[in-house]
Amino acid sequence: MSNSKKYVIAVDLGAESGRVMRVGFDGQHLTFENTHQFPNIPVEVRGTIYWDILRLWHEVRSGIDSFAPGASSVGIDTWGVDFGLLDRDGNLLANPVHYRDKRIIGMDKWVTERVPMREIYERTGIQYLSVNTIFQLASLVAARSPVLENAARLLTMPDLFHYWLSGTAVGEFTMATTTQCYNPRTCDWDWETLRALGVPTHIFPEVVQPGTRLGEYNGLAVIAPASHDTNSAVVAVPATREDFAYLSSGTWSLLGVEATEPIINDRAFAANYTNEGGAYGTFCFLKNVMGLWLAQECRRTWQNQGTHYTWDELVAQAAQAEPFRSLVDPDDPLFLPMGDMPARIREFCQRTGQPVPETVGQMMRTVYESLAFKYRLVFDTLQELTGRTLSRLHIVGGGTKNKLLCQMAADALGVPVYAGPVEATALGNAVVQLIALGELDNIGQARELLSRSVDVAEYLPRETAVWEDQLPRYKALVS
Repeated sequence: MSNSKKYVIAVDLGAESGRVMRVGFDGQHLTFENTHQFPNIPVEVRGTIYWDILRLWHEVRSGIDSFAPGASSVGIDTWGVDFGLLDRDGNLLANPVHYRDKRIIGMDKWVTERVPMREIYERTGIQYLSVNTIFQLASLVAARSPVLENAARLLTMPDLFHYWLSGTAVGEFTMATTTQCYNPRTCDWDWETLRALGVPTHIFPEVVQPGTRLGEYNGLAVIAPASHDTNSAVVAVPATREDFAYLSSGTWSLLGVEATEPIINDRAFAANYTNEGGAYGTFCFLKNVMGLWLAQECRRTWQNQGTHYTWDELVAQAAQAEPFRSLVDPDDPLFLPMGDMPARIREFCQRTGQPVPETVGQMMRTVYESLAFKYRLVFDTLQELTGRTLSRLHIVGGGTKNKLLCQMAADALGVPVYAGPVEATALGNAVVQLIALGELDNIGQARELLSRSVDVAEYLPRETAVWEDQLPRYKALVS
């Protein structure tokens, strides 16, 4: 660990927004020096939803160029599963398609007619999600896509940005595992499944580990962090004990534990738990929950109708609403697409014989309580599948700002919840860069440092009895 202050640039792209941050490290503390923020707005063209990749690239490069003086390195993390396809000259063939696009509809049936899902799970350890890369690729195969036929290389989203920065076209390990096309046991792509589905195997790049130096951009070392945003967030969990679960809370909620090897068996498959690659020889054994997407789409729907709410206003109205009036399963396929989320929540409640939320407060209370109950089910199953006793939950990411949801999580789980840092993803990104630069020794040292550097709010269980009383009702609802 050096004594002089070191700066790195962490680029964190989420499904709603992006940020470029310059992170300073003085040997004792991590600090945010500068931040460049921008929206991430998908674009629909003739019925297909695309990521506005060139706009994102413009914003990313603008932020990097602004913060480059005095910085040593840069690394990028993004959401998982989506990808770009390059031609033989390294040019992007088409705009990357959004994982919520309709092209995935019916692809689970198409895939499992060729390879049973249990076999895919055995080879990849990745839970079934209709948005996974494997189903997106299957849609291109089934449609005989000329884009796929002309592709020379597949790069996931952060790999694509790293390629544009450094000129090195490789696949970073944590992102590769999100595709459901990677075999963690053979430490290579799942060639057997890919061939069975007719996916061209020559497009898949060499896989490298977090912390790999990829090249340079304007004097900055380009370093691959744990490039899947969830895994960068896990790196920054400020835990000093091992008996914890983590929840990366944002558009998606990802609740899990760290493991030294993937957990792949019949029970994990039946529960649909996933084994995403982590940093430095770890795996993130977790469950994906739809997360704050439901709240985000409710807010966006009301904005489109002319009513603008701040998040604080929505949380305040939820806090005043009647508890446990209506509940939903956040992972119901009804809630996956973009659109009128309040209407879909009402539809779910009508279908399940519950009171229909009538006010904004009732709607938001339904979302938050349903998420807290889902966290409880995932938390309990994690303990069963791993044989561990988990005594606390660390929440990181944007959801830590929602004090009501954090308290609900503590009440529903019956364990203390520690919320923070908000910018865990960028911090975890920066930590891997600092380890690669020799400024930090390992994740353990980084977490101890983070426990002293960031604000963490504690939420103790308060109303566990009433949540326990309502739990059987929720289990019946989602069974």
